[in-house]
Amino acid sequence: MDKIIIRGGNRLSGTIPISGAKNAALTLIPCALLTEEPLTLRNLPRLADIDGFQHLMTQFGVSTSIQGNRPEDFGRVVTYEATRLTSTVAPYDLVRKMRASILVLGPMLARAGEATVSLPGGCAIGNRPIDLHLKVMEALGAQIELAQGYVRAHAPDGGLPGGDFDFPVVSVGATENALMAAVLAAGTSRLTNAAREPEIVDLCNLLVAMGAEIEGIGNSELIIHGVKRLHGATYRVMADRIEAGSYACAAAITGGDVRLEGAKGDEMAATLHALRNIGVTVESDARGINISSDGKLKAANLSTAPYPGLATDMQAQLMALLCRAEGTSVLNETIFENRYMHVPELNRMGANIETSGRTAIVHGVEKMTGAEVMATDLRASMSLVIAGLAAEGTTEVRRLYHLDRGYERLEEKLALVGADIERVGDD
Repeated sequence: MDKIIIRGGNRLSGTIPISGAKNAALTLIPCALLTEEPLTLRNLPRLADIDGFQHLMTQFGVSTSIQGNRPEDFGRVVTYEATRLTSTVAPYDLVRKMRASILVLGPMLARAGEATVSLPGGCAIGNRPIDLHLKVMEALGAQIELAQGYVRAHAPDGGLPGGDFDFPVVSVGATENALMAAVLAAGTSRLTNAAREPEIVDLCNLLVAMGAEIEGIGNSELIIHGVKRLHGATYRVMADRIEAGSYACAAAITGGDVRLEGAKGDEMAATLHALRNIGVTVESDARGINISSDGKLKAANLSTAPYPGLATDMQAQLMALLCRAEGTSVLNETIFENRYMHVPELNRMGANIETSGRTAIVHGVEKMTGAEVMATDLRASMSLVIAGLAAEGTTEVRRLYHLDRGYERLEEKLALVGADIERVGDD
């Protein structure tokens, strides 16, 4: 198994191209199930999760063709064609490693009138039930049964009628699933307290490009007027705001000066606000974001929240940055109850972090030291890389399959801006 070796202390300087968003791409791909015509996605990142989802699409009879697949390129252009669905079953072997697989439930119900989906897996970052996915499908007219580790869903004869649903708590995934189910429903559906993340907007924009009728895009109330059919489209995946925020933390902790090419400042305002509070200089324009730091970081109090609040996917990276800030910082994790598994690994590198429930207290330290560390989930693994870039000596990060799920060729991008980093085989 591979590991990443980082020799810390280098100041990052230069330009990092930001890839297409993993969290958006995993929602856009299942839209191919909604039409018999081709769907072409541009700027699709090369990630393990994307490859896994494409294997799942093949299970349903969806053909995949890749353009411009040169190894030196970031991103790909991929066309999906679901002319005829050959299966409506998402089996355990394909679903167990990736929670996003539940996102085939809505489009499969809408197109085929039935779906059998294994209960999903993914990062072990706490309890992430799919009850809201199932409740909103029932509100749209589906019959749901749980049996032997599978969700079995059926639409009435004639398809889903549509309906109204008020989310008791904001759920990104359930909102996405509901949108894909409702666009082909017989009637009008109304979703209230819906998620507003930029990835939701990206999904809505693609569905509209395919012929869907959606009101309220970007707001917490969405009205979807069902149409009889959708057509194909060509669409560019949005830039990855979490990747951009991660590299911003990497630049800041090294006292660097990095341009995040392609990043959209308006889609990550809460992250940029947090960085400014920590003492990082942030300048954004229409084509990217400039991050610079003199290395003098300030403590801050941060709390994660649904969009437009601070993304939970940025908590671990900002924690790594705050390890080097002067003073004591307090972080509150309001989304997931078990998302501090990176804390013991950061403490192994000389950090001084205490946790109590969903609160972490970070006492800034003057220096951190390299160590052998183990990634516990996708964003936690990036926090260890960020810490390693500023640590004295050598850091070895293991369990890279977490990183490979969400960061396209990370070591190459960091090397572009001066990091001493390499991926090697584990002896």
